[in-house]
Amino acid sequence: MRRMKTRQATKRILVLLTLLAGMTACSPSIQSTPTFTSIPPTASRTPQPTPTPSPVPTSTPRACLTQPGRVDEGKLDSTSPPQEFLIYLPPCYEEKTDQHYPVLYLLHGQTYRDDQWIRLGAVDIIDNLILSGESIPFITVFPDDRYWNLPAGPGFGQRLVDILVPYIDESYRSIPDRNHRSIGGMSRGAGWALRLGLTRWDLFATIGLHSLAVLQRDASRIPNWLMDIPASSRPRVFMDIGDNDPELTMAKLVEAQFNEHGVSHEWHLYSGAHTEEYWGAHVEEYIRWYAEGWNNTTFDP
Repeated sequence: MRRMKTRQATKRILVLLTLLAGMTACSPSIQSTPTFTSIPPTASRTPQPTPTPSPVPTSTPRACLTQPGRVDEGKLDSTSPPQEFLIYLPPCYEEKTDQHYPVLYLLHGQTYRDDQWIRLGAVDIIDNLILSGESIPFITVFPDDRYWNLPAGPGFGQRLVDILVPYIDESYRSIPDRNHRSIGGMSRGAGWALRLGLTRWDLFATIGLHSLAVLQRDASRIPNWLMDIPASSRPRVFMDIGDNDPELTMAKLVEAQFNEHGVSHEWHLYSGAHTEEYWGAHVEEYIRWYAEGWNNTTFDP
């Protein structure tokens, strides 16, 4: 009996295990969704150059600022004899139509022509000073006094102040006041600069006297001319002469008059004679001195 019961129990256990096994086989499987970390494939790329940043815009200098000025010929047929002149116009004169300029009048010596200063290098020196930025730009006029030995010769001074100066101010972009107008000369030209600078102090604030040859009868007039100039309008004056110059004695008398009347001036006694060799050796000093007188004038670049 015990064996039957054991066998029956064993069968029940086997049947139960069979049923459990079937149930497990029929149950649906549950799968978990895997989580992936996405790793992008390594791309094969051709190296590209690093882009160059665009330059910050800057103002482009005018091409004319690298070019010299120009010299034109002029002639006033309204005078008798006709008044001829050369005129230097600084770099960018044509391009900068809203700009106005100081004016320097340079007078040549006896027996020479209006190109004397140019032959001695004045224009090249002016160009260098302007293009290097050492000087503001300015106009320079070279009046011709070829008729010095003719009856019409003495009329040169009158033609210059009454006709040529107004013509320059009307026809060119000058600054038409005495503080921006200078006059200077060599030899006889210095004599004219002395006379016109002192008698027409309303026109010229600066006078350059290089190897001064005083015009006939002017020596006795100088004291009166100096006394007639208001103290506030006394000119800026530069005098130089060579120690072997026949005009040295008279030049010293004029310089003494400046001292007596309290006219501030520069006096230079150099080695040399009354020759183009002497003037050529000092022309750069002259031009620099004239230009320094306008250092406080402001211009747009």
